[in-house]
Amino acid sequence: MRDAERFSALIGDIYDAALDPSRWAAVLAQTARLVGGQAAALHSTDVANKAATVACIYGMDPRYQKLYIDKYIKFDPVTTACNFLEIGAPIAAGDLLRYDEFLETRFHREWMRPQGLADCLHAILDKSATSLAMLSISRDERCSPDSEARRRMRLIAPHIRRAMLVGKVIDLTKTETATLADTLDGLSAGMFLVEASGRLVHANAAGHVMLKETDILRVSGGRLTTDDRRAARTLADIFASAGNGDTAIGGKGIAVPLVARDGERYVAHLLPLTSGDRQRAGESNAAVAALFVHKAALVTSCPSEAIAKAHCLTPTELRVLVAIVELGGISEAAEAMGVARTTVKTHLGRLYQKIGARHQADLVKVVASFSSPFRG
Repeated sequence: MRDAERFSALIGDIYDAALDPSRWAAVLAQTARLVGGQAAALHSTDVANKAATVACIYGMDPRYQKLYIDKYIKFDPVTTACNFLEIGAPIAAGDLLRYDEFLETRFHREWMRPQGLADCLHAILDKSATSLAMLSISRDERCSPDSEARRRMRLIAPHIRRAMLVGKVIDLTKTETATLADTLDGLSAGMFLVEASGRLVHANAAGHVMLKETDILRVSGGRLTTDDRRAARTLADIFASAGNGDTAIGGKGIAVPLVARDGERYVAHLLPLTSGDRQRAGESNAAVAALFVHKAALVTSCPSEAIAKAHCLTPTELRVLVAIVELGGISEAAEAMGVARTTVKTHLGRLYQKIGARHQADLVKVVASFSSPFRG
């Protein structure tokens, strides 16, 4: 029961952080304790340029934080294998390569081991062709993260992802308005305050435009719904669940894809309003949820992801391929990846078999063919 109460309190704090970013540090502290780690971070990585930006961090020595950003990000097996990572699914370095191999990498020997860390458990919050945002929990146990830690991470990560997406829409820190209502009316995304029954309490200016000029949402009998029957049932379900508290909507899902008759795609993110400071967003506390609706952005796959899928490459094999092509030799690739030359040779042999290559020059041609919009 205590864990259930801690989880419920954490979910409430996560959604409060969507409106008040100063709360994220406390959220990370609670998350680390619940998952069983000693440190936690929300950060983004520019995969192409091997650069990292930390949005918020808890429990890590600032020296090692700087070392990661300045040097060791390029050795991190997780960030360099982002194309294989599913949004929301817990992942550790031991899932991408054998754990004994991971223990011998420069990343572990020079960055993790001095901190007393055994592994990190990550959850991808968002990703594009060249970047990804993630939640990371560092653990000091001498083993890969256990199933219970993964289960908890899987429960928490979707809420953090959605809260951050809603936070991006609201972006209160860049708005100089006197009240939350003024802020909401200034949003480009459609925002709808609804009761548990689905009755529409309030819509911002963009929301009224969306109801009037598009067919993505409509009001029927005073209730907010859509012509898509499946999406309509989902919306009704999560509105009702939101009325029962933060954790009640956990298993229902609070990110809903919507498709207009002309094929235009939208996505709706739900922010519960049933606890904490979020109650001030409702009118006389009647609203139990705020629904933010905006057009879905197109995210294209990067060439390395296409190469991996075409030739059934593992994450480590893809890392070796990219390192060989970019750096030109086994020794250079081993140094860049922080692994032994024998490890690179082993994976290179498998690359030759899968791709049908005989020389390193053949690997370069394969990567070049995927990088070009016109294939020979």
